[in-house]
This record gives sequence, C-alpha cells and structure tokens, in this order.
Amino acid sequence: MPYKKVVINTDGASRGNPGKAAIGAVIADEQGGTIHTISRCIGITTNNQAEYKALIEGLEAALKLDASEVAIRIDSELIVNQVKGRYRVKNPALKPLYQRVTELLAGFNGFTIEHISRTFNQGADRLANLALDAH
Repeated sequence: MPYKKVVINTDGASRGNPGKAAIGAVIADEQGGTIHTISRCIGITTNNQAEYKALIEGLEAALKLDASEVAIRIDSELIVNQVKGRYRVKNPALKPLYQRVTELLAGFNGFTIEHISRTFNQGADRLANLALDAH
C-alpha cells in the first residue's frame, strides 16, 4: 500500500564512540500508526556514523513503502544541520553517508527534517539499544 507521507524517527547508538553500534527507526503513517520498525547492530562505528546509517535505512524503508513525502525526526542536531546545508560535512567518514542521504531524499516529492529532543525519540532510541543489548 503506498503512503502519501510517512514520519521517520531514527536513532543511532554507539557504545565506545567508536564502539559497538546499532540503529533504530520507527516509520509511522500520518495518523501516527507504526508501519515499520528497524532494530539491528551495525558493527563498530561512531555515534554520528550510526545516526547517519539509521537515517539511510529509514529512508530506504520509506521508499520501499512507496511514500511520496517524508517527515524526518531525529535527535542528532549535527545531521539535521548538515542535511539542511547549515553545516558542511567535514568528517571524511561522514561524507559518503551524507551523499547517500541526499540521493535517497531525491527519491521523494518532498521532505522535512527536524531536530527533536531524546524525550520525543524514545521509540527509535529503544530499538537501537535493544539491538545493542541483544549482542
């Protein structure tokens, strides 16, 4: 079933920075109903790389759901500002991840991205930590 607009909450977690890392994402329809979740370990990486990887997988899932628009809610201020063009991507390890995000965003008719506090990102945070705790 195609969705006009979905809301994606994502979170990446790294224990050690760099350290064992995992991602979590919750994709909801416009009414707030969860339609897809992601929770998995991604190996050893930094917290910012994990945040980007969570966003990438969330966007890939939204495209598979045939969503035409996405509203991204993420607790990484760095990623929000990089995607909005306010900050340059200086870290060489983040550049290909940022590039992938921009490629994926081009597949939607529209998108918004906003920084939210951890308090409002508990679902994605919980999924990332569940994956870390399971490994």
